[in-house]
Amino acid sequence: MANTKSAAKRARQTTRRTATNRRALTAVKTQLKGLREAVQGTDKAKAKAAAATFVSTIDKAAKAGRVHRNAANRQKSKANKALAKQA
Repeated sequence: MANTKSAAKRARQTTRRTATNRRALTAVKTQLKGLREAVQGTDKAKAKAAAATFVSTIDKAAKAGRVHRNAANRQKSKANKALAKQA
């Protein structure tokens, strides 16, 4: 438990930020899972749509600083390679 007002405020802020970060990262992981499933399938249009959704989600997370910019670019590159391999 916090001993000072400022420490209590920082604890509240940390809790709020942790929840926001977790929500964003969970969304990225969910989209990545959907992309992997779509790439494993035979429907190219579905895979392309899943890739677009994943890229949008991870770009938003990177823009907000939830995911490192280079990590986001690396995952997008990997996703595009998998998409090209399916085609």
